[in-house]
Amino acid sequence: MINQALSYLVWLRDHHHEFERLVADRLGAEAAGAVDWSNPRVVCVAGEFTYHDTVAVEEIDRRIDLVSYRVFDDVLTLRLVASVAGAGWPSSRAKAPTASIATEQVPAVSVQQHRLEGAPAKVKELFGAVDERLLLPEGAWMEPQQHYLTYRRLKKFASLRVLPRKEVVAVNLKLDPATVELEEGFTRDVTEIGCLGISGVEVSLRSQADLERAEDLILRSIAAS
Repeated sequence: MINQALSYLVWLRDHHHEFERLVADRLGAEAAGAVDWSNPRVVCVAGEFTYHDTVAVEEIDRRIDLVSYRVFDDVLTLRLVASVAGAGWPSSRAKAPTASIATEQVPAVSVQQHRLEGAPAKVKELFGAVDERLLLPEGAWMEPQQHYLTYRRLKKFASLRVLPRKEVVAVNLKLDPATVELEEGFTRDVTEIGCLGISGVEVSLRSQADLERAEDLILRSIAAS
């Protein structure tokens, strides 16, 4: 499917006029003239992708998103598996990207990825353990956001932020703070402070032992999803 999608991209690159004519027929000449050819995006949707697929699209150096889907009864869910910004096309026809376009081309996980790459080794190791734990429930997957990661099944049950300077992996859980015995420095109520991610109880993890202490809270949040 990825090969087929790339062949469509090649056709698009060589048939600007045909595509713009179709846009003009449907949406008018003004819309056709506003088409930005600098970095077209390919979106591939499939039941699943392999590790080799995600590595391959990084080497292709084109703007590609891999999206997997799952069906739960009558609910369709989508998960972003990989997102590559791509180098774009060197072309005299390409319009200079506006600020909004440049922002759109940054992968959604960029801020968190940057923080993780600059984090101490022990924080990276802890992140790996927390990520593995949150993906353990059947049907769970992770959705990268600009400033945090979201974990969900049919509903969101956790969001995660890496805080390298504090050497903390902060996990927000979908819990009513009134039902949790809050501990200073470990858990806190974030429902009234406009937090990033899920509004509920934030758990500050600094070690594997903290992750084990948070197990009951994680299970409760998962059960509600």
